[in-house]
Amino acid sequence: MSGHSKWATTKHKKAVVDARRGKLFAKLIKNVEVAARTGGGDPAGNPTLADAIAKAKGNSVPNDNIDRAVRRGAGLDAGGADYEAITYEGYGPNGVALLVECLTDNRNRAASEVRTALTRNGGTLADPGSVAYLFTRKGVVIVSKASGLTEDDVLGAVLDAGAEEVNDLGEDFEIVSEATDFMAVRAALDAAGIAYESADVAFLPSVSVPLDDEAGGKVLRLVDALEDLDDVQNVWANFDVSDELYASL
Repeated sequence: MSGHSKWATTKHKKAVVDARRGKLFAKLIKNVEVAARTGGGDPAGNPTLADAIAKAKGNSVPNDNIDRAVRRGAGLDAGGADYEAITYEGYGPNGVALLVECLTDNRNRAASEVRTALTRNGGTLADPGSVAYLFTRKGVVIVSKASGLTEDDVLGAVLDAGAEEVNDLGEDFEIVSEATDFMAVRAALDAAGIAYESADVAFLPSVSVPLDDEAGGKVLRLVDALEDLDDVQNVWANFDVSDELYASL
């Protein structure tokens, strides 16, 4: 789990100044539109939409873009696409397991592009069910230590809300909960006045594959290639690499 968490935290911080920020915006907007289409355009009655909006705002997506996505999803404005959620399973170098979450309006295109990215980077597409059992869906919230918070401060704020554990990642604390308690944990942090760097419902691996820097670099390049695809929303993997490799990112 620590490997995934450090990787996800690194990606979040990198995205703030990443040249591909426009692509990140597009994925967050798509997520908002789909949430509004699925559960309605009122975030007060649609927790999935509320979460998608919060995530978009947390990554500095302009409010006008978010509002338009909500209206398209809710059917108030024309132009929305009929997106479908699909999860592909695969293997990367050294047998690393991968889950690739997509939102697409063209299933054939998504499958072809995911397969191509895997093949070109030392991976293979796997049969449904062959990888998913290695992951558990959890709520993950990252809180920075920069504000001077201690582990006890964070634990005290979220324990009664259903948090399972608080892990020290070095520069940040990671709060892990059941996916069903995720919103309650975020609400508890808000009530305690504790800001968080990122908050996601994630697939965390039950077992991680330790990699040296060479193999880790290959896996990270594969993950980057997958995440660069327009249809891909998230990539989850069960690898663990050195802190030095993360620092080099």
